[in-house]
Amino acid sequence: MLQTPVVTADRAAFSVFFAERYARLARACLLLTGDAAEGEDLAQEAMARVLERWDRVSVMGDPEGYLFRTALNLHRNAVKRLMMATRRQAFPEQRGDEEFTERRLDLLRAIRSLPRTQREALVLVEWLGYTADETGRLLGIEAASVRGRLHRARESLRQRYRGSDE
Repeated sequence: MLQTPVVTADRAAFSVFFAERYARLARACLLLTGDAAEGEDLAQEAMARVLERWDRVSVMGDPEGYLFRTALNLHRNAVKRLMMATRRQAFPEQRGDEEFTERRLDLLRAIRSLPRTQREALVLVEWLGYTADETGRLLGIEAASVRGRLHRARESLRQRYRGSDE
């Protein structure tokens, strides 16, 4: 006789959490990484980390905020590892790609030069489309603090590029 596994209340609660939040998380991770497969991997890893700690996360005031912070931290760590590996390698110059590569590296340096708090606010608001209130909830800070971080990030980038955001 076939037996069905017993689903605990915690497992059922996580299943509901997953069903309600995974699509939004995956879209956010796609925008954060710029690659569908990488974004999907990041979203899955963040959900797996939350599942591992579900007994603690489920009783938090904002489990979704914890989920998004987990994804941001995972991405930040992956970027750090990539940057470290890139620094260790010597790349042969390729004709025709120098300008693109230099612009891309300049942009990465500019964003990287921002304090972590400003980078997070910039990514969540400008690239992922969250409001200042939503971003504040995700980061565990006030919306006014998000707006201040955004202002400082934009001003820093504006000064670096001597332009405007219009």
